[in-house]
Parts: sequence; C-alpha cells; structure tokens
Amino acid sequence: MTAAELTIGQLSERSGVAVSALHFYEAKGLLSSRRTGGNQRRYARDSLRRVAFIRAAQRVGIPLAMVREALAQLPDARTPTRADWARLSAAWRGELDARIRQLTTLRDALSDCIGCGCLSMRRCALANPGDVAATVGPGARRFDERRPCRTRNS
Repeated sequence: MTAAELTIGQLSERSGVAVSALHFYEAKGLLSSRRTGGNQRRYARDSLRRVAFIRAAQRVGIPLAMVREALAQLPDARTPTRADWARLSAAWRGELDARIRQLTTLRDALSDCIGCGCLSMRRCALANPGDVAATVGPGARRFDERRPCRTRNS
C-alpha cells in the first residue's frame, strides 16, 4: 500500500461513513478502488473528498442517481473541486426549489387532512390532489405511489 492510498477501514474512519455505505457507493459507481493481490480494496486519498461530496449532496436531498450523473461529468473521473461543487450544486437548485414548494404545499394542506381515507373528496390535497380519483369513477381507488405527487396548484 502506498501512502497515497487508504484501506476501506481507514476511509470509513476518516470519512465517518460506514464500510457498508462505502461498498454501496462503489457498487453504484460513485466511488472506485483498486484491488491488491490479496483482493483487498485500496482507495486513493482523494476518495475522502469524493465521499464528502456524496454525503453533502445526500444531506440536501439529492438522489444518488443525480450525484452519479454529476460525478460522471468530471473529466477522467477526478475528484470534485470547490468550483465543481458550486457548478453542480447550482444545477440542483431547481430540483431543490421544486421540492421545497411541494413540501410547503403539503405542510399547508396538512391541517385539512384527518387521515380519513376520503380519496374522492375534492379538498384532500394530500391523498387525492386535484381530485384525480373522480376521473376514474366512484369508490375508493389505489394510487400508484411511483407517480409524481401533484398539488392543488399544479
């Protein structure tokens, strides 16, 4: 091992990220290592900055898929710099603003919802935004959770 490399335990300890999370990041293409003759992972020292970048993006709610796309934009898979963070985080601003608007709408509508399961009520902005259940007929309807949430104002 060279002085410029870290074991997975050292990377975990220095970054404060669990070994299992580092394995996960590597499996998702966010982090890379080389293998020794004994099949042990070795990470370049700049992996610390890459892990810090990933964690900072996660803390503000950026999905790992978007982090991977951002890191893929960097030439030669290099570690992001402060300027890279500024540029990439600016690109996420619209996504974060949309989430903030959605959460604000949900928070403001929360007082109207008593969790009664009234999926066809026109006022239920949480379970039935825009009264979409009315378009598929009478009675209770199951909504596809993967579909983007719509608010009363959209």
